Amino acid sequence: MKRNIFFIAVVTTVVLMFNACDTVPISGRKQLHLISETDMIGMSFQAYDEFLDTSKVLPETHKDVILVRRVGNRIKESVVKYLTDNGEQKRLEGFDWEFNVVNDPTVNAWCMPGGKVVVYTGILPVTKDEKSLAVVMGHEIAHAVARHGNERMSQGLAVQLGGLALSVALSDHAPETQNVFMQSYGIGSNLGMLAYSRNHESEADKLGLVFMAMAGYDPQSAVGFWQRMSEQGGQAPPQILSTHPSDETRIDDLKAFMPEALKYYKP
Repeated sequence: MKRNIFFIAVVTTVVLMFNACDTVPISGRKQLHLISETDMIGMSFQAYDEFLDTSKVLPETHKDVILVRRVGNRIKESVVKYLTDNGEQKRLEGFDWEFNVVNDPTVNAWCMPGGKVVVYTGILPVTKDEKSLAVVMGHEIAHAVARHGNERMSQGLAVQLGGLALSVALSDHAPETQNVFMQSYGIGSNLGMLAYSRNHESEADKLGLVFMAMAGYDPQSAVGFWQRMSEQGGQAPPQILSTHPSDETRIDDLKAFMPEALKYYKP
């Protein structure tokens, strides 16, 4: 009996993973998605609203909000254009873009599934100008476009549940699915601190360069910005750098990809 259950669990898991493969735009990397993007976006919108209700959100007339929304909308348009031109516009189904700024000294910014973006005032002294803000927002939006959150949650569910339990959680939307989402995004502690892998971070860097370049921002400004970021916080790096590649590796990777990004840059 136990052998039969184990066999069914293995087969179920293999079938789920086989049918859940996807390809990331630009990088072409294969990834695992066990959760429907509709469910991801639904959980995201709920968590986003709860976050705004408990945060110091700046009014839409504030200069920082005006700046963030200008940059955000330009990058959004470049994302839409890139995906449409490459026949991947379905990646944006269910997106309801929103850009907000919270009065918080944390050096951080994030974009949740569905295009919900928050920039913390603490990162603005580091960005210094509009093009460096585009580096940050392009990078964070890239995480959502690449569906890194779904991939990370899928990995978490597979590890925590596995086999039949995974099948039940996905089909019946069991509480375990919501719990992994909450844990992944640090809801209740530091929202937005999804533990992306270094591979995800490097991928978001590259996608972000393309998106900001298409939006009319010089991608070469990314090198200077990340150098400034590396100087923040001494022994304790900012939250946004917690799982990122080492400073030297990141800068080298950015420079190596720059010729490709510059193909999309039209000032």
